[in-house]
Amino acid sequence: MASSCLPKARRQAFAVNLGPIFDLVNFDPINIPQSDANQELIGKKNVTSIAMEVPIACLTGTGNGVIGVWSTASLPQARILRPTASYAAPANNGGAFVQVSRLGMPLVNEVVIGLPQKDLFNGAKPTQDGALADFVTNPTFPAILEKLFGTKAPTNFPRNDLVATFLTGIATLNQMRTVTASEMLRLNTAINPTPQASQSPFGVAGDDLAGFPNGRRPGDDVVDVVLRVAMGRLCHPVPIAGKPTDLGLCTPAQAPSGLLAFTDGAPSSATRTMAAFPYLNPPLRGAPRPQNQP
Repeated sequence: MASSCLPKARRQAFAVNLGPIFDLVNFDPINIPQSDANQELIGKKNVTSIAMEVPIACLTGTGNGVIGVWSTASLPQARILRPTASYAAPANNGGAFVQVSRLGMPLVNEVVIGLPQKDLFNGAKPTQDGALADFVTNPTFPAILEKLFGTKAPTNFPRNDLVATFLTGIATLNQMRTVTASEMLRLNTAINPTPQASQSPFGVAGDDLAGFPNGRRPGDDVVDVVLRVAMGRLCHPVPIAGKPTDLGLCTPAQAPSGLLAFTDGAPSSATRTMAAFPYLNPPLRGAPRPQNQP
């Protein structure tokens, strides 16, 4: 298969109850109903996308078939507004490019990294993540949920389950041959994709090894998964090939709320997207739109 690339706008597929989830979980994550009324992005927004289809052999090299990816965004150091601005030249930009944002594992900066260090995290490379490891080993987010809703936070410190999820990969799933603690999205290319109709939006926790946190597919409900993992889901056996499997990262007794169905109420499904490359749906059209299209 030849490599192909499609940089253009596509319809947003990220299922999230956006405002409430980032407002210190301004809803009850156990009792909120699943409803499209909670969707703030799917079917309502377009997103600039760079979709690439690359042969596996071009990515894996001599490793064990697990690859890691992350992305960054950078801006020039200086921006000066022009007194005689035009549409084509509203400002003068100069200086070296400075990294202002990065993304690997979804929701790490929003949920795991503390507010005072978010800018530091956004400017760092994954190899520098050791300086911020305390946010993973001793997270505050589960304690906040316990205070707000009475759902007991995990007691296993350091949180080896979160270290495996976000920094090293899970040994039996998507850990590289050479382990360097660093936040990035890891994918085991030796695991065959799950057909679209059979995909679980909860990925590995839903007995679907081809899903998040082993990579991330458009239909994976990453908000729900991260909420559940933060509250200790991986301390309990997870279904692998239909069999409950202990990952050995922590114990059920250390995560009393680990089996609760934490959710933001915004449902996700692989069937909402295309079954073939580039998977993300065509963008919403501009005005005027048909009455049945958001």
